[in-house]
Amino acid sequence: MLRIAKIYLLTLIFIIMAKSNGILKIEGTIENLTFYKKDGESYVRRKGGVSKERIENDPNYLRTRENNSEFSTAAGAGKMLRMALGSLIFKAKDSKMTSRLVKTMSDVKRYDTTSVRGQRQVYNGLGTPDGKMMLNGFDFNINAPLSTVLFSIYDLDTATGVVTIPNLVPQEQIRYPEGATHVSFQSAVLAIDFETEASELVLSNMENVPVDLTPTSVTLTPPSVPTTTGVTLFLLGVSFFQEFNGVQYSLKNEDYSVLQVIEVI
Repeated sequence: MLRIAKIYLLTLIFIIMAKSNGILKIEGTIENLTFYKKDGESYVRRKGGVSKERIENDPNYLRTRENNSEFSTAAGAGKMLRMALGSLIFKAKDSKMTSRLVKTMSDVKRYDTTSVRGQRQVYNGLGTPDGKMMLNGFDFNINAPLSTVLFSIYDLDTATGVVTIPNLVPQEQIRYPEGATHVSFQSAVLAIDFETEASELVLSNMENVPVDLTPTSVTLTPPSVPTTTGVTLFLLGVSFFQEFNGVQYSLKNEDYSVLQVIEVI
């Protein structure tokens, strides 16, 4: 009788919790049911599937092992890039940035034409023009792509890392959040070797200008260009501030803060 009641209770929980905003907010595992939260909602899934041992050894799961290996490679490359960029990431990112970056790294490694399936590498993919193109233009904050915030031409000198935005009229050529009084620009040059995991990051000066109708030319100059082997990424960031009693306070608005890879060489 007790077992029947337990089974009934588990079934009831399963029905309620498959997707629930009700009073039952269980997290964890009960028998073969796992309860978890995702995007603020409660879900439940039934444990099961193929065992780890079978996936690792059964010839029928060779493709699965190859896919898992290459996914791990892409995830590792994404993490390496995030770590190399450090605090720049925290200024402009969205909730799905990590998964989007892994997908981009997966796209990059597909251009590795020298390795066998299951062993393709991101660094080999980045050795090709098409592989570089996959990473070029990546926005760390999908809510604020550079093209939807900055409506002005800019120029990049890859030899020096200098970025210039000539004759910018902030109030007309920038989409800014409500309350913003100033906008800041900063560029970065990152040399990163995805094979050796060596990296070097150099930041430019930060240019802070009022959001008004005064034309101004922005020049972002890194003190040097890193020489680490691998590939070199050039990035441009845009952030906003509100001035109050002579002090500027950062407006951490996820719909406007920008960080984009503007070139890969």
